Amino acid sequence: MKNIALLIGAGFIGLSLTAFAADEPKKLAPKDLPAKITQTVNARLPGAQISSAEKETENGKVVYDLEITQKNLKYEMDIQEDGTLIEIEKEVKSPSAAVTKAVMQKYPDAKIKIVMEVNKVEGKKETPQHYEVTFTTAGKEKEVVVALDGSSVKEEAEEAPEKK
Repeated sequence: MKNIALLIGAGFIGLSLTAFAADEPKKLAPKDLPAKITQTVNARLPGAQISSAEKETENGKVVYDLEITQKNLKYEMDIQEDGTLIEIEKEVKSPSAAVTKAVMQKYPDAKIKIVMEVNKVEGKKETPQHYEVTFTTAGKEKEVVVALDGSSVKEEAEEAPEKK
């Protein structure tokens, strides 16, 4: 009886680990992306180059997380497996004074590397949500979320989970 309980317990742990592994993002070569995903990218950013791609599950839905360049600007896109674009991040070459000031007040020795404007997408409408600012300070790279008006700066761990 003890052996049966051990086998059942081991099987349960094995299934749990398999389920957990299934939720891990899977890296994909851009050439291996489904046609619906590349069509969405090309429709929104003609001539763009996909530099990295991951397939993951968010809230029970398959989502492709892409890093893209177009005309020397960086973009990131989250696209559902049916081709629906749900989020786009766009590199901002000249962030607003409010955003820069907010980061510098909290991290005075920060050297800003890149600022991305994060937009929720519904159909063709993009609605700015916040900025993600990546910088170095004390030799370490950090990423923070900054409100559109610069009124708050939060580290990723402080940010509430996103509802997509």
